[in-house]
Amino acid sequence: MISWRKLFSSFMFAFAGIFTTFKTEQNFRIHTIISVIVITTAIALDFSSLKLIILLIVIGLVLALELINTAIENTVDLITPEYHLLAKKAKDAAAGAVLVFSIFAVIIGILLFIEPLMNSINNMKQ
Repeated sequence: MISWRKLFSSFMFAFAGIFTTFKTEQNFRIHTIISVIVITTAIALDFSSLKLIILLIVIGLVLALELINTAIENTVDLITPEYHLLAKKAKDAAAGAVLVFSIFAVIIGILLFIEPLMNSINNMKQ
């Protein structure tokens, strides 16, 4: 049987993690703000459903990776507050994962936006 109280608590803990990360992590705030701007622009450019779905998946993955990166960094700091080479490697690898996917997200964004932006610019010239 489903425990609705436990389920509700699980969601509340998850939202608390998102809000805490937003408050404490500059990169997560930057990704979130850029995401809102990108989604708003996509809607203004009348993206197709498929393009919007692709965009939302990519944005969701960037934000999720940033949350995972924060969790890894906090866990490493909890385990070993002093400098340790393996701790540095773990934190750098987690940050690197976010960077790699963010680079691909930008490339995907350019591919999704280039045609609608060019059409919009051409329409303004006419």
